[in-house]
Amino acid sequence: MKLVFATNNLNKIKEVQALIPEHITLLSLKDIDCHEDIPETQDTIEGNAIQKAEYIKQHYGYDCFADDTGLEVDALNGEPGVFSARYAGEQRDSNDNMDKLLDNLKNKTNRQAQFKTVIALYLNDKLHTFTGICKGEITTEKHGEKGFGYDPIFKPKGYTETFAELDLSVKNSISHRGNAVSQLVKFLNS
Repeated sequence: MKLVFATNNLNKIKEVQALIPEHITLLSLKDIDCHEDIPETQDTIEGNAIQKAEYIKQHYGYDCFADDTGLEVDALNGEPGVFSARYAGEQRDSNDNMDKLLDNLKNKTNRQAQFKTVIALYLNDKLHTFTGICKGEITTEKHGEKGFGYDPIFKPKGYTETFAELDLSVKNSISHRGNAVSQLVKFLNS
């Protein structure tokens, strides 16, 4: 089985490839010659995932899945949420995003947060969605070199390390994306 993962984020592809069964060949947008920016204009994480999957299905005809992820911080009323990738501006710079978030939390004692990933799968012309959540807290400074995005400032519940300090196998076993992907894999195997 061949499935397109509608992303150009090589880190995401690497994470997901490690979780997908061997009988499924994962294709990237580059593999199908999709070089345009896929629209993400919805006001929810789920809406963006569905919009991206629909775009690939309509324009390229492939069975595919897309994800969208957001970091939701309690003390900031769910920010950055759907705007996580461009929280500090259209340049989509992870360090700028983390710096803005840490600055906005400077005088807050509640640092509870959650990562939320929604995967939208188009398979045999039917849409299915899978949602993964990972609860944790925002640290006061960056720790670790692994991972991407907000990983250096997100400490999952029950752990003393940030996502950026954990091995990929550990992160995948507890993360929002790992949770959503395991639901996807279970569905694909059924």
